[in-house]
Amino acid sequence: MKFEELKTPCYVIEEEKLKKNLEILRYVMEETGCHILLAQKAFSMYYSYPLLGTVLSGTTASGLYEAKLGAEEMGRENHVFSAAYRQDEFEEIAELCDHIVFNSIGQLKQFEGIAKEKGKSIGIRINPECSTQEGHAIYDPCAPGSRLGITLSQLKTAEETYGANLLEQVEGLHFHTLCEQNADDLKKTLDAVEEKFGSYLKNMKWLNMGGGHHITRKDYDVKLLINCIRHMQETYGVEVYLEPGEAVALNAGLLVTTVLDITENGGIKNAILDTSAACHMPDVLEMPYRPPLRDSGEPGERAYTYRLGGPTCLAGDVIGDYSLNQELTIGDRLIFEDMAIYSMVKNNTFNGMKLPDIVWKSEEACQVIKSFGYEDFKMRL
Repeated sequence: MKFEELKTPCYVIEEEKLKKNLEILRYVMEETGCHILLAQKAFSMYYSYPLLGTVLSGTTASGLYEAKLGAEEMGRENHVFSAAYRQDEFEEIAELCDHIVFNSIGQLKQFEGIAKEKGKSIGIRINPECSTQEGHAIYDPCAPGSRLGITLSQLKTAEETYGANLLEQVEGLHFHTLCEQNADDLKKTLDAVEEKFGSYLKNMKWLNMGGGHHITRKDYDVKLLINCIRHMQETYGVEVYLEPGEAVALNAGLLVTTVLDITENGGIKNAILDTSAACHMPDVLEMPYRPPLRDSGEPGERAYTYRLGGPTCLAGDVIGDYSLNQELTIGDRLIFEDMAIYSMVKNNTFNGMKLPDIVWKSEEACQVIKSFGYEDFKMRL
């Protein structure tokens, strides 16, 4: 099938761009010997897993279903972190995963016996209390009052309660503090980790630096990342793990949509599309985030400015304001870029909206991997 023949809305994953990202990640792995895992919370299109598995060390999960997906579809290293595990799911998680990371001392004490009995490597998530981002605390695990990770003071208090051998079964430390950030913020975070948890790292086998590393972005400082990894390896003798999600599929996906109607109110032209911010790109409303639109500019930058929005009843179902060189007409197609990440994994059927098709684009052609219909809406209710 040709690209122009695709029905909209649809997510289109571009094989060649995934491969370019993988080559950068491969370079980091070869230069350092670190393990890079796919964070499935950002990108779980398992059709791509055979390709990703030729380079990546495996997958990381946030719970049982992602753990099952990683085990079934990639079948390499399988790691898991959850803010809290369910008693009725933990046995199965412990069967599926190689590394199991706990978020609290309470959960560690509750489940470490099961994990150790099954021969799994146990980790604990730490909170270095080092915020390196501004403007969106929803994505900042080091924000005041965060429920994610154990602070140094909490760890010290727990040792007073349980004894100095509290972490006897723990083989690794895990932190995740970044979101779409460069290696300078990782360096700053590592300084805080060493200052607060360096004495614990000396007794560990591995360190997981989490995700949020925008490794495949054009301006990313790969050299500094490599230096950071090597420093931790050489100083503490640990194996280093990274678990990026966005970096794996960054700029490798499109969301293709069609203009259904054009209205005007208060001097603003609204183009109503067959895709929805609320349903198909929720980060637009949560972040907030303005997805790049191909061949467009900022409002007023080009001749014609439109407010692009979805067809749902939500008044705030607005993608953003964009300017174009030509007037839009009903039936025109628009292409949003960088739509592989946090789209398929977060979309929903609010208002009974149809989920977009999922398409794989290779050099040869486009292949529709999955289509959705009424039953996909009904079965969720």
